[in-house]
Amino acid sequence: MDKPQLTVGLVTRDKINFTLHGEFSCSATEGTRSGKYVATVEDGKVIVEGGGTRETFEDGVVFEPSDFDAEHFTVENVIIGVDFHWRREEKQDFRGTLSFIVENGKLTALNELPIEEYLTSVISSEMSARSNMPLLKAHAVISRSWLVAQMRKSERLKSGGGTYEAIQRSDDELIRWYDREDHTRFDVCADDHCQRYQGVTKIYSDRAVRAVRETEGLALVSGEEICDARFSKSCGGVTEAFENVWEDVRYPYLISVADYKYDPDEFSLHFRNEAHAEKWIRESPPAFCNTTNHEVLSQVLLQFDQETTDFYRWRVEYEQKELAALIAKKTGEDFGEILDLIPVERGESSRLVKLKIVGTKKTLTIGKELEIRRTLSETHLYSSAFVVDKKNAVNGVPQRFELIGAGWGHGVGLCQIGAAVMGEMGYQFDEILLHYYRGAELKKIY
Repeated sequence: MDKPQLTVGLVTRDKINFTLHGEFSCSATEGTRSGKYVATVEDGKVIVEGGGTRETFEDGVVFEPSDFDAEHFTVENVIIGVDFHWRREEKQDFRGTLSFIVENGKLTALNELPIEEYLTSVISSEMSARSNMPLLKAHAVISRSWLVAQMRKSERLKSGGGTYEAIQRSDDELIRWYDREDHTRFDVCADDHCQRYQGVTKIYSDRAVRAVRETEGLALVSGEEICDARFSKSCGGVTEAFENVWEDVRYPYLISVADYKYDPDEFSLHFRNEAHAEKWIRESPPAFCNTTNHEVLSQVLLQFDQETTDFYRWRVEYEQKELAALIAKKTGEDFGEILDLIPVERGESSRLVKLKIVGTKKTLTIGKELEIRRTLSETHLYSSAFVVDKKNAVNGVPQRFELIGAGWGHGVGLCQIGAAVMGEMGYQFDEILLHYYRGAELKKIY
């Protein structure tokens, strides 16, 4: 296959301020553009103002650089960490084409660029570009694999090769998962929902450039398919199987793996047994990602990520009124006072796939893991691998709930912190990949 081009959704807003650095041609009019502009929406049309002009574009607008390497553009107020506890806005710089489209009455900024340029930014945005080379190379391969797999999936869906349903609802159960089904007019978004992409803002080391160049075109494959290579910050000691987080499809390379050289002694990894899950979560078993080494963590955790320090094992407490109000807000349902949070089904990493919420007015089972994490937090719980301690019951109603948990993220595929530790221990990038993606193979796809 040829090297693909892709389109990234950068930000969606009512108004977007941007700057064109260099000479950019405009798809709808003659001449070039340079300098500061603001884009807005009026009556479903894109309005661009700047340099003393005001232009209206019926079907969106595209700004094309005359020289990809020499010119770039800046977009202000790009949101990173959407819905996460460290959410913030940044001014970011990008190479390639800038375009604007209207979606649901709002303006979306898009960036089209070659896949290898995108990957250089992704591995610098997902982690420090000063990370050890085995980790950077491994991440270049999985980011490339995931991206091409998603692009092919989109093509199949658009050509009528299937439908994508991400919710199952009944009177007593709500099962929902969150993937990328909401991106229909571009390939990927720029935030954690897909992969962090922060343009050239984060490319401050030639190590990221080297990692992408030395793995160019290299992807993970399983049979004839390119691997849907997922990853998360910290698996908590055991990775999760794909089907317990997203749709009920079992991928042979996204199965559960102990994140260590061997299965930890004195622990059973059969977490369908609640006693085994309790022991695992309440203790701190050995794992590659069980580290407090700041030098290693700083390779994976960027400055805002380092606000999270208790990712391997963590604790969250709620008072009764606080928890009841939170659940009512997130579900839109009045449960009354919360009596219990009951594990119904756990995945292979001890993450909850289904959780029963029992209230004085209503009982509902929810899943999958991200729905659970969103329901029990203003942003997201670190993971759905947790056990619950109920405290200070009054007339059978607990007055406080304590959640003790493990890991950060969905836990499927590569564990970024575990992979960073493996790189520091001397494992090569292919050994890291084949540890997390069992049975997969490395292959040049272009």
